[in-house]
Amino acid sequence: MLNVSAQTPQPRREKLLNGLRILMLARPGDQSVLIKLRVHDGSAFDLANKEGMMAVLADAMFDAQTREYVTEELGGRLEVTADYDAVNVTLAGKSSDFNRLLELARASMMNLQLTPEAVTRLRDARVKALRDAPPAASELADRDAAARLYGAHPYGRAVSGTPESVARIERVDLLVMRDRFLTPDNTTLVIVGGFDPKDVMRTMRQSFGSWRKSDRAIPATFKLPEPPDQRTLVVNRPGANAVELRLALRGLARTDVDAPAARVLAEVVRARWLAAVPELKERAAFVKHDAYRTGGTFRLGATLRTPAEAAKALESARAVLNQLSTAAPSASELESARQAYASSAGRGAQGDEGFANVWLDEHTYENAGATVPEMAHAAAALTPADAQRVAARLFLHTPVAVVAEGDAAQLRAELARAGAVEVFGEAAEKPAASEPQKPQQPGLLLKRPF
Repeated sequence: MLNVSAQTPQPRREKLLNGLRILMLARPGDQSVLIKLRVHDGSAFDLANKEGMMAVLADAMFDAQTREYVTEELGGRLEVTADYDAVNVTLAGKSSDFNRLLELARASMMNLQLTPEAVTRLRDARVKALRDAPPAASELADRDAAARLYGAHPYGRAVSGTPESVARIERVDLLVMRDRFLTPDNTTLVIVGGFDPKDVMRTMRQSFGSWRKSDRAIPATFKLPEPPDQRTLVVNRPGANAVELRLALRGLARTDVDAPAARVLAEVVRARWLAAVPELKERAAFVKHDAYRTGGTFRLGATLRTPAEAAKALESARAVLNQLSTAAPSASELESARQAYASSAGRGAQGDEGFANVWLDEHTYENAGATVPEMAHAAAALTPADAQRVAARLFLHTPVAVVAEGDAAQLRAELARAGAVEVFGEAAEKPAASEPQKPQQPGLLLKRPF
């Protein structure tokens, strides 16, 4: 269990008149410094069919020359990442270079270059990068499962975009994203290391004080799609020498009180699944619960050798979920799951960057209980009865999106024994006249979104 009070220091908290929040942990004499900027909205706000908008905006924050300057001349580190909930800018280096790094962080937000020429260059570069490094089979399966589960909802889209979706992005799209989301009242700045807080605040007021705040708030709520089609979707991968299997269910939001229990249950499900299908121990098998701002995904996946193995793994996964939805896990398996989760959570909350992420999460999710240490603390107190209650909430009568990718002919024959199967790209059979028409579900049915 994580001792939050002992392991996570508390920063000095300031706020500029324009709404920019500043969190500082000064260590006099420290020779290094870490600067993290987080924009508290991410790719969930990408427009439909233009996935990758926030990723392109992140690409625009630093050009190649600046990145080389930080890494080669300053000997530091510069990273920019985007996910569904946020955009993160990380600058790390020597404390003697603090002012230079802070100026680069300021310019990335306040002087973002989105000229027609710059947008064309950024868009073309990302399209080329996506085409030159196509997703692996495992990543394609993850994307297909997300699309099957969520349809057109943002959580069913690829954060990085696709060559086709990025090519549709126009300059006006990025200008709107910049003006709506890259604002001081939607951003938090964290500084850790060797610096003088008084000098920093004086510099911050001079450098960031003129940054204009937003004139309106953007709601972070999205209408969920209809339940997914429960037929197993088979995607043909000609020449594939393995089968990618995925099961996905709607999960819980990061701020949900039961989100920590869902993470522990993922460990319980994984242990039971591996015990039921020993072959999975030698395969790339996983069980995860990914929690976002307005929802989450509970997913199981594995890379199997044959369609027969995939059918066995699918039946076993369904059985495990059904068992947990009606009966509590044993005290011993729950304890093992709690320890596994606490171990992984603890690693993510240590060090300067871990501390910074904890503080930033408080503002992203507007809930101190949604930070990694607090979630680990809640997970440590989980009882078998609580676990069974949350399992019922997650798994009982919950539609499951299933995707299997490999040789379609062989997969259809094997998986049909476990239930209805749909082969991607094939026209759906028309129901008999006596059968009622079912509404078509959104998502990956007749047209692939990537």
